[in-house]
Amino acid sequence: MENNKTIYRGMVVIGAILIQLALGAIYAWSVFTPSLVETGWSKENTQWVFAVGLASFAIVMVFAGKKLTAWGPQKLAWIGGIVLGLGYLLAGLVGGTSFWALLLLIGLTGGAGIGFAYVVPIAVGMRWFPDKKGMITGLAVAGFGFGAMLWVKLAGEWGNLIGNMGLSTTFAIYGIAFAAMVIIGGLWMKFPPAGWKPKGFKSTLTASANDGKTLEFTSSEMLGKIQFYLIFLTFVFSAGAGLMSIGLMKLYPMEALQNAGISATQASAIAGTAMAVFFSLANGLGRIVWGLLSDKLGRKTSIIIMTATQGIIVILFTYMAGTEVLLYLGAALIGFNFGGNFALFPTITADTFGAKNVGQNYPFVFLAYGVGGILGPILGGKMGDLGNFPLAFTISGIAVLIGTLLTIIVKPAGK
Repeated sequence: MENNKTIYRGMVVIGAILIQLALGAIYAWSVFTPSLVETGWSKENTQWVFAVGLASFAIVMVFAGKKLTAWGPQKLAWIGGIVLGLGYLLAGLVGGTSFWALLLLIGLTGGAGIGFAYVVPIAVGMRWFPDKKGMITGLAVAGFGFGAMLWVKLAGEWGNLIGNMGLSTTFAIYGIAFAAMVIIGGLWMKFPPAGWKPKGFKSTLTASANDGKTLEFTSSEMLGKIQFYLIFLTFVFSAGAGLMSIGLMKLYPMEALQNAGISATQASAIAGTAMAVFFSLANGLGRIVWGLLSDKLGRKTSIIIMTATQGIIVILFTYMAGTEVLLYLGAALIGFNFGGNFALFPTITADTFGAKNVGQNYPFVFLAYGVGGILGPILGGKMGDLGNFPLAFTISGIAVLIGTLLTIIVKPAGK
């Protein structure tokens, strides 16, 4: 019987990665924007679809977390996969170039589908791997990161789907693929039997001094704890710096490299490599490595190390962006730490407020990503308009270091 559970745990890992590979579709949006601009779209309109997708993702995720117990993780995953798939499939069927159609079908509908399914592999994985929460979360969210690269490459360099088949057909193919992958991965998205633990596992989570049992907090109880707000703000600062860096990773280095005497063409190629290769790969790897490290070091210690190094690197990036080798190093380190957010914040939520309700609680913490996604890029854009990109990185780096201090003072939550 225990051997069957071990086999099932392995299938949970495969299912979680399969689901998150499909959900990574939202980060692949950039591969479609050049073709849409060629059809007459403004650059601003292409970003509206992406922004609505992110907002829909984050808001629906809170609703999905509340329904996780009532509907069950498998049903929730399947709903997410079908909604995501239908959004892309219908976008392809209606022609694939209408702004309002894509805003509603890919932005609003597709984002909602991702929101329904995103928390399922995390919540289910933590229940099956209480002994390796960092590992399972890191693997799952790495699928989300690498999924973006997969869909970008298939539409472009590897499969040239857009070039060979056009936008409409590519959207339709992706819709079918997304739905199929989430439905298949969802086959194993079931919680273990009540009270089940892997052989030899002993809980090391927050415990009550009175009864020695792990404390479990509902969402309303969590929202009344100072620990939630300390974790939330740290996530805002850390995600904001990373998202600002993503937005400026080509624009700012191009400027810095040209100021160092490099031609515009060469600067564009170097900056593109920094983002597409070094940042992206390190982002995916960071999710796995930080997850594994946190199982050894503890979540709080890992976040302290991650945010302290990220704050320093973001500040120093202003001295690195104008030199090719240092730019690659800076992009990789920022991407590596940015990826760590998605492995560490779900797990510190579980460690602080209990793993049982992480599916309901983490969506509230994840709203910090949406806040950071607004504040970071806006700060970068404003400073860029003023001709002072370095100040944006300095401010962001200092904010991340403040997050380090906030994490240091996080204490176990008590009722």
